[in-house]
Amino acid sequence: MNIIISGYGRMGRHVEKIALQRGHAIAAIIDNADDFKRHQARIAAADVAIDFSMPAVVADNILRFFEANIPVVVGTTGWYERFEEIEKQCIDKKQSLLYGTNMSLGVNLFFELNRMLAKVMRPYPDYRPSVEETHHIHKKDAPSGTAITLANDILQQYDDLSGWMLTSFDEMSGKTSGNISDETFGKLPVTAFREGEVVGTHEIKYRSPVDEIVIRHAAFSREGFALGAVCAAEWLPGHVGVFTMKDVIMYGKSTY
Repeated sequence: MNIIISGYGRMGRHVEKIALQRGHAIAAIIDNADDFKRHQARIAAADVAIDFSMPAVVADNILRFFEANIPVVVGTTGWYERFEEIEKQCIDKKQSLLYGTNMSLGVNLFFELNRMLAKVMRPYPDYRPSVEETHHIHKKDAPSGTAITLANDILQQYDDLSGWMLTSFDEMSGKTSGNISDETFGKLPVTAFREGEVVGTHEIKYRSPVDEIVIRHAAFSREGFALGAVCAAEWLPGHVGVFTMKDVIMYGKSTY
């Protein structure tokens, strides 16, 4: 396939490496709005785009790819305030979009495990759920998009929880206390830590007065995110509509 890389930062470079390893060609690298005009012919000849650009420009990038009839895989988070607009444009123009809070195969399997565990644990009210995530110190937003997805999936099973709550995140220290107090009653506690160069670790805990159940996913490198994005790009062409990594896991046959 001919792949466009949109956003040539750390993730964009990992995507380039994985795509070339899997026998694909890089049709164009888009790093700003001018590049869409500069590489217009190359974009028109591409099969799919993978976007890991900054959140502020993602939605506009998607619309540009729609105009060029290019399926687009988006691994960036933080643009979802325009999701309804993008979804409508995708459906109305019969385009293809695949997005995810985390493109890693392992994390998306972890999402499935989290949903199953929440269903199993719901009848046992003594076990109270919580979410913890740890990322590198350069990641200033909290909680992570992955943690929010995990939290929202847990909340689907808990009528007595009115939402999730970040527990006392301190931008100066880069972490939260991690303490579950009375302030979080009626909310699902989500704790964020920023440490060193940690790629990304997420834990789901169910704690009772007598014991604790924990499931955990730890990423060892960013190449897992890039690999998932490339496999999603291999799957997306020919599928019209809005999709997530769950569709790739359920219906795809990509070799990781």
